[in-house]
Amino acid sequence: MSTATYVLLAAPSGGLKVTVVFIVGLVIAGALIWAVRIGMRVMDREPDRPRADEQPHLPDGGAVHEESEMREPDEIPLNADGSPRLMPYQLHHSGSRRGEDQNRRRWLPGSSGAFGSGGPGHV
Repeated sequence: MSTATYVLLAAPSGGLKVTVVFIVGLVIAGALIWAVRIGMRVMDREPDRPRADEQPHLPDGGAVHEESEMREPDEIPLNADGSPRLMPYQLHHSGSRRGEDQNRRRWLPGSSGAFGSGGPGHV
């Protein structure tokens, strides 16, 4: 709708315009009430929320803690000797293996922490 349409609707001349706007407002309010009733019917058909005794509980041994380990990639062998190429079904399921060195790598002193951090970078 344009500004001219709003001006014509807001003008006090004519009771027909006011009646039309009132009826449109009633239709919109009725549609909202209908939508809420439909939503309430849908919620009534849903299963009840679980009770407190149906909630999950911690295992007997306590909380399960995550395990962290350093992984190394499995290298795919190169075919420099002219042997046929390696097919996907010849690879095993894991793309990495447990690393020999389990010490976490740390940043070098004097290097930036991440790209765009404002540090001088690797020097």
